[in-house]
Amino acid sequence: MANVRLHGVRKIYQDGGHVAVHGVDLDVADGEFVVLVGPSGCGKSTTLRMIAGLESITAGQLYIGDRLVNDVPPKDRDIAMVFQNYALYPHMSVRENLAFALHLRKLPQPEIDRRVQRAADTLGLEQVLDRKPRQLSGGQRQRVAVGRAIVREPAVFLFDEPLSNLDAKLRVQTRREIAKLHRDLAATMIYVTHDQVEAMTLGDRIVVMNAGRVQQVDTPLALYDRPANRFVAGFIGSPAMNFIEGAITDPPATVDGRDQHEAWFVATDGSIAVPWSAKGVRPARGARLLFGVRPEDVAVARPSDTTSTARGHALVTVPARVDLAEPLGNETFVHTTVGSHVLTARSTSRELPEVGASVRLTIDPARGHWFDLETGDRITDPSVP
Repeated sequence: MANVRLHGVRKIYQDGGHVAVHGVDLDVADGEFVVLVGPSGCGKSTTLRMIAGLESITAGQLYIGDRLVNDVPPKDRDIAMVFQNYALYPHMSVRENLAFALHLRKLPQPEIDRRVQRAADTLGLEQVLDRKPRQLSGGQRQRVAVGRAIVREPAVFLFDEPLSNLDAKLRVQTRREIAKLHRDLAATMIYVTHDQVEAMTLGDRIVVMNAGRVQQVDTPLALYDRPANRFVAGFIGSPAMNFIEGAITDPPATVDGRDQHEAWFVATDGSIAVPWSAKGVRPARGARLLFGVRPEDVAVARPSDTTSTARGHALVTVPARVDLAEPLGNETFVHTTVGSHVLTARSTSRELPEVGASVRLTIDPARGHWFDLETGDRITDPSVP
């Protein structure tokens, strides 16, 4: 296996001068599973195709192992790529599809047989080796596509949205198989997806991209707990983080305990007031900010609740109107309106609130995130990494 290093890698399409990728710097360690994630058009697939050699590099350096491969053709980069559309030969059996690239490399037949059998055993394809692709399910076809990559025993595996053509159940199953494959092979894998669930469950690290730029590179939980900016905070997590625009000012007179905090954040329409919770940072009065809080840190208060606390500190309570309740069995997401803001709360109660009903929401300010309104960058305690 090998590591992969991108230093200032850019892609500019000359017809119109469109910059698809702006200076990506990324080091993928040997044996690491790195996921590139972001919305359509963010540059993640273009970056993967540059690593594969299917797109030329406009500027920067790309290394696989210790070798600079900017001008090395794809067949000589020692990589294997799994595409979204399977790309199987319909007239060949599974066995023949798996062995095809090895025959082109003129490997001895015993070695071909060994590699094909190993891939079949790893992916559970032993019973379908003599079937044609049309006789396989979508999940089986995708496993064959992965198997064609395995038999090549490459230095790096590249995956370009390999699960997007599968239904929900097969995606979960195949996702588990890819994760197990990575553990078994200890292989270097770079995986592109727009699905944040795939990214969070598969990646050792995740590269979040937007508009051709890398927004943040970190472990899944670090991305979730400490997003670098508003884009990452809104993209990672489902349902998305709630955002409230406002300023540092005096709280409304109705807020209990308003004198216990040095600073308060008040929503633009005055409907929500939250004590400042980023320790070590003293905001200027009048500073315009964005407060973010995830749905699991917003709850629908029960009628019997008189005071609300969490982790030894008070929660903020605000009146809200129910717009929609989405029951998922183990939890319910309640979409509400608070003033001019839309907030989503997570509830574990089996009692669904009626649409249009008035409820009280509790917000945990200590679990909030603060962002600069102009730049979108996170404001945080400088002592917290």
